[in-house]
Amino acid sequence: MTTAEANVDIASDITTVYDQWTQFEDFPLFMEGVDEVTQVDDRHLHWKVSIAGVHREFDATITEQIPEVRVAWKADGGVRHAGVVDFHRVDEHRTNVALKLDMDSHGLVEHVGDALGVVERRAKGDLKRFRLLVEKNQEASGSWRGQVPREG
Repeated sequence: MTTAEANVDIASDITTVYDQWTQFEDFPLFMEGVDEVTQVDDRHLHWKVSIAGVHREFDATITEQIPEVRVAWKADGGVRHAGVVDFHRVDEHRTNVALKLDMDSHGLVEHVGDALGVVERRAKGDLKRFRLLVEKNQEASGSWRGQVPREG
């Protein structure tokens, strides 16, 4: 299991940062290797990704969503991938975003990538591009303020 962690401070209020993150279909704008994300309903997403020339599709379930606090998810089926993003108000105009990913690699290319720290570098790059997107636009492209309570 590979674990990657990254965080970034964004020069924007927590509401704008959180609202932009909940626009899952915008993920390809800042996430390297993510070709498309389709939000099926409030809790389910369909992902299309490309990693080192390998194309994959998988479904994921949002396992917890608390406005301006946290979004957590896990892949469904045979794919082992889970993550959580926590949002922390630094001050009125600055927000810290902390990302943690857990995933299993499949195949030689992904195992080599894990050994070289590719997943963690990609996570850091994705958050940097997210910061640039939010700071450039200064408003979210949409919002969803509903909650998904953690099971159990």
